[in-house]
Amino acid sequence: MGADPLMAGNSQRRGRTSGAGKKTATAGTGGKNRRSLAGRGATPPAEMRKGHPAQRKAQADARRRAERDRSRQRAEETPELLLGRNPVVEALRAEIPATALYVVTGESTRSDERVTEAVQLAADRGLPLLEVGKAEFDRMSNGALHQGIGLQVPPYSYAHPDDLLDVARDSGRPPLVVAMDGVTDPRNLGAVVRSAAAFAAHGVVVPQRRAVGMTASAWRTSAGAAARLPVARAVNLARALASYQDAGLMTVGLAGDGDTDLHEFDGLADPVVLVVGAEGTGLSRLVRERCDVVLRIPIARDTESLNVSVAAGIALYAAAQARR
Repeated sequence: MGADPLMAGNSQRRGRTSGAGKKTATAGTGGKNRRSLAGRGATPPAEMRKGHPAQRKAQADARRRAERDRSRQRAEETPELLLGRNPVVEALRAEIPATALYVVTGESTRSDERVTEAVQLAADRGLPLLEVGKAEFDRMSNGALHQGIGLQVPPYSYAHPDDLLDVARDSGRPPLVVAMDGVTDPRNLGAVVRSAAAFAAHGVVVPQRRAVGMTASAWRTSAGAAARLPVARAVNLARALASYQDAGLMTVGLAGDGDTDLHEFDGLADPVVLVVGAEGTGLSRLVRERCDVVLRIPIARDTESLNVSVAAGIALYAAAQARR
């Protein structure tokens, strides 16, 4: 009698064997897989994962920032053109450094008393007077409003942050330095330089990146003070503050949410660096952490904040009073 094809173990399907499909014990890895995962740590953030969209975006943002920094550096290494009748005559009155005066040819330009004064002031200083056509000057000024006159200002020659300590040492007075964290408006820089000179500070420090430098507008706002007071540029402001601390200076930040009122602080007669923050954002985290103390200037409750140059002027006045 033949085998019954329906009986167990007698399947006619090829490749089928008795017990197929049953789970059986297999050899273990001996912990090899677990060991291969050891030490890898937490998953890195998206912007650090190779090929991740977030990483590509972060790299593109970094390239754009670097290009902006290079563009600003190239601009600062070339002469700047200060435009407009009032700005030019004010800059010449303040005796800011200049290399040439440009005047557009034409009766309407020469008949203006401000242009006449600018020409005379430039002649008194021996500056070259260059007459240009309107179309050419439009091109030189990139289409900006120029009112037919422009003053060529050379690139500013910055000091090193350590140079300000030498200036203080030569003065015989305790060092008083103003550090500006990320201020981007040249008028604020010029106003702070003017206040620093008025209250016998030894210099101003600005960061090399993401902050304004000594442009023609800053020169003009300083009303000539930038010719008497050194402005230093720091590659890294937090490290420059640390260097000042090592030299014995106290770093005093100004912020609306400071720990102590300005008038209650009694250390302004000592060697001090006053640190002011950017318009709107205030002190950056790293710079604030480098401050030994953060002071606030009491103001009316319905006033949100003070302009950075105003705050610096108030603190500089308080320091001058403490040192008398």
